[in-house]
Amino acid sequence: MKLLLSAFLVLFLASQSKAQTVQDIKSSTLELLGTFDDEQRIEVLRSFDNEKRLEWSNLPLGLREREGLRFGDFSDESKVNFHRLLTTIFSSQGYLKTFAILQLDDILHEIFEIAYENGQMNENAIQNIRRLNWDYGNYFFAVWGNPETDDSWGFKFEGHHLSINLTVAGDEYSMTPLFVGSDPGEVEVTQYAGLRPLSKEEDYGFWLINALSEAQKEKAILSREVPGDILTAPGSEQRLDEYVGISADQLDEKQERLLHFIIEEFIGNLEKGKQEQYMAMFHAIDKKDIYFAWIGEFAPKNPHYYQINTPVFLIEYDNVGFQKNGNHIHAIWREKGNDFGADILRKHRMDHEH
Repeated sequence: MKLLLSAFLVLFLASQSKAQTVQDIKSSTLELLGTFDDEQRIEVLRSFDNEKRLEWSNLPLGLREREGLRFGDFSDESKVNFHRLLTTIFSSQGYLKTFAILQLDDILHEIFEIAYENGQMNENAIQNIRRLNWDYGNYFFAVWGNPETDDSWGFKFEGHHLSINLTVAGDEYSMTPLFVGSDPGEVEVTQYAGLRPLSKEEDYGFWLINALSEAQKEKAILSREVPGDILTAPGSEQRLDEYVGISADQLDEKQERLLHFIIEEFIGNLEKGKQEQYMAMFHAIDKKDIYFAWIGEFAPKNPHYYQINTPVFLIEYDNVGFQKNGNHIHAIWREKGNDFGADILRKHRMDHEH
């Protein structure tokens, strides 16, 4: 009874903060839009019904063009306001991860240029790398609909290893899908050696798989090759409808706590109100319906993959990379049925149908 009341209280508090949170996001978005000149606003603003709103990609600009205004073309005033928008939708943790991922493109570019100068890459290889257009500025911002006048609107900020998709419907909003990546997972050269933007997503996964008994590992580990990417990547027709691995009700108290560490790390990227809302939803799920599955090795710098699948949320983490060195992370957080706000938009339209 006590747990039920606690969950109800969390849901109640989260619901009370929704309208104010949406208003904060709206105000921050409008302040950012106010810093753009007329030509930039044309680049940024898109129709809410534009089908590209429902697409996402983690590829660099050289492999996938984007909608919206290039971040590198923002004025200093616009950049300041954009960072304020990021701190409105993310916790400090989520904000700093986003900033590190942006910086990592310049670091990755430097890493390959050093390899070329040291004779570790030939001319053809470095030219192919340069054509990928890794760059701190090569991320794009688009606003779908009009935040000032529309009940339904959203924005996308996207580029290499980052896809932020926010959708507003009335006084609710969604942040799914939310994709983050890190190449390298751990920087090994330059003045940034040691930087690990997605350190805990990796560490907590290893903690959990290595805490399982051999009998539990037989259930959790899938006997297949480590996938080259998350299974629900753009363009993939694979959907994780089947629950595989080991369920949370088969974990002991310590193992269950480690599973919670992973889930809380992903949810913890979001601002406090949304964290509380999602954690209440998570705690309402029966343990037998929460599954953890692992593929690959049990130590860093080796290819590995895990997923956490529930009726409400999906987490995927893949660390393989093109060089198969276990130092290139792709990870995604999804609220099932609500990608690009599908669920909240449906509910909003039903509630306001005349």
